[in-house]
Amino acid sequence: MPKKYKKRSTAKEIAKRNINKKKKENGFITNLKFLFILIAAFILAGFASLQLYLSSQPPIANLEQFKPNIVTKFYSEDGEIIKTFTAYTFSKIELKDVPEELKEAIIATEDKNFYRHGGYDIFGLVRSSIQNIIAGKVVQGASTITQQLARILFLSNERTFTRKIKELVIAARIEKTITKDQILEMYLNNVYLGSGAYGVEGAAKIYFNKHIKDCTLPELALIAGLPQAPSVYSPFNNMDLAVKRRNQVLTRMYKMRYITKDEYEEAKEAKVVLNSMPQFYTTNKAPYFCDYIMNELEKLGFEETEIIHGGYKIITTLDSKAQTAANEAVIKDLKNWGLAGDAKQAAVFSFNPLNGKIIAYVGGKDYTKSQYDRVTQAVRPPGSAFKPFVYAAALEKGISPNDFIDDMPITIGGWSPRNYGNKYRGKIPVYSALMVSSNVCAARIIREVGVRSVIQIARVLGIETPLEYDYTIALGSNGVKLFEFTRAYGAFANGGYVVQPYGIERVETSRGKVVYEAPKTKVSHQLSLRTAAEMTAMLKTVITNGTGRAANLGIPAAGKTGTTDDNKDAYFVGYTPNIVTGVWVGSDDNSVMNKSIQGGTVPAIIWKDVMKVATQPYGKLDFNYPEVKLEPFKLNTNNIKIIDQQEQQSEEQAEQPKQTEQTEQINPQDVLKNVKSSITTTQPNKPQPAQQQQTKTAPIPMAVPESLQ
Repeated sequence: MPKKYKKRSTAKEIAKRNINKKKKENGFITNLKFLFILIAAFILAGFASLQLYLSSQPPIANLEQFKPNIVTKFYSEDGEIIKTFTAYTFSKIELKDVPEELKEAIIATEDKNFYRHGGYDIFGLVRSSIQNIIAGKVVQGASTITQQLARILFLSNERTFTRKIKELVIAARIEKTITKDQILEMYLNNVYLGSGAYGVEGAAKIYFNKHIKDCTLPELALIAGLPQAPSVYSPFNNMDLAVKRRNQVLTRMYKMRYITKDEYEEAKEAKVVLNSMPQFYTTNKAPYFCDYIMNELEKLGFEETEIIHGGYKIITTLDSKAQTAANEAVIKDLKNWGLAGDAKQAAVFSFNPLNGKIIAYVGGKDYTKSQYDRVTQAVRPPGSAFKPFVYAAALEKGISPNDFIDDMPITIGGWSPRNYGNKYRGKIPVYSALMVSSNVCAARIIREVGVRSVIQIARVLGIETPLEYDYTIALGSNGVKLFEFTRAYGAFANGGYVVQPYGIERVETSRGKVVYEAPKTKVSHQLSLRTAAEMTAMLKTVITNGTGRAANLGIPAAGKTGTTDDNKDAYFVGYTPNIVTGVWVGSDDNSVMNKSIQGGTVPAIIWKDVMKVATQPYGKLDFNYPEVKLEPFKLNTNNIKIIDQQEQQSEEQAEQPKQTEQTEQINPQDVLKNVKSSITTTQPNKPQPAQQQQTKTAPIPMAVPESLQ
């Protein structure tokens, strides 16, 4: 065959192959289109079947008289109810009394087709399903107001396909039973709106101290924005987010032509003026603690609305008697010492150092005026209450409580600390320096052991707040949180073990099924037994003979006072073998308190009032530590000097025990002696035999698993 015919034949073959290829490609596209049409048909058929099924559902009998009775309750460990969540509002309101702007705001925000669908929005379901499939996660919901009501009244908030189907079925039945207006009225009366508010009337009273009919457009828009995430958008918790959400509601109202542009612009710029004394409808004996528990539950995976409406029984670690004592002590003792006004505050945190159970928790004196939690949120300087960590670092390096230290002025770099009242005692034992809270002695010790060692001790014992690398931390210049500060003291009480406090023992469903049970608390050994024993022996003298005598319970206890030099903050943190309690008193606005308000006054008194109740179950239990001998020391009054004397009386002067002139010669040294002490003999001020028989000892090691004992 001629060559030209071969070429022509080849061209034909190429053309044929191209045609076949196009046919195959067209066939693939045709099949793909067919598959897509088939899937779409199945989906539409599914939705059509679902709609047909839902439309055939019967009405719900007696729905108009329905009152939900499943409630979630918080219990103390001793069985007392400390908080009750109710799923039915105490302030029912008829729809005719609800402002038209609020109805429009709710509909614009939650369900714009409310008056046009049969309880569920089929187009909304399709749209949200497509968006969620594209995103690969749930990014858009499609619950109508009727579906939300079904969930509030009959279901939980679990995010499952089964619950969604039930929600649709119940919503369809609700639509068959009552009118749209009745549905909207039930929703407005039952929806949870944060901060203890159930229903829109309750929200108006709590947030603005008004009836709902008296609220302004921006106030109504703020309330309408709360159902999506009540705690997140509550103006009490986050004003910026609350305003942002309010403005989103206003934007939707404007786009749907419910309000004019002028109304929109004016409402968007309106300032939020909250109620100064919210009225809470839930019984709550420990409001700050319950907020802490809510946060812990959310960390465990429970959602807020699920907790509130789920009918759970939540057993906490709280001691109801100790909690009541703490509530009363804060109010009574602040009032007795003239600390009136909203700015003057106190906080109490108490836990068991053996097992980590939180015993009492007060974040402020009036929760209705301030939900700011001063236990876990406030960062305040502890003053001399920080000194035990300086002394603990010294003991860990081998310094003895009986070593002598020079209680005289000192300059470290450009820092020249002074004792309160400019009172100096000459050569005194280390334990005595802590007992009288000498500032210059604490400065000498941190210079001896190093700032890094002190920070390290504080860190391993649980103080997480950033600490400045500075000598002044020896005097408590660095702010701390009461929660972590009290936790750190727990290591002195239990043989050197750091125990993580916790508040939730168990969570049960309404049918009694346990869905959560607290694991063994986290424990780590961070301090030697010798150091814990010596620190406890030294801190006992603070209560029996030093600056903390107002806290004396008459049972074995140890603790430390703390007052900032500007009299803005005062602390007392102390412990028995079974209970550690920290107390802070101060001003939210950083104003100066009366000079008489020191760690050894109001905080120590509050501490004593709480501990008298909290320690009752344990009697006069003593620490099961090796005996620490604190060598008897009597101050030679001739050695006391007042340098640059001022007209103020120091905390040490006010509470220094009466002492006689020393009769035996002391061999003082110019610097600290790095000599290890012997833990073999008894302490001074040893109790009489009759008293010893009444005192038992606590087991050690404490708060550790049996495998570690």
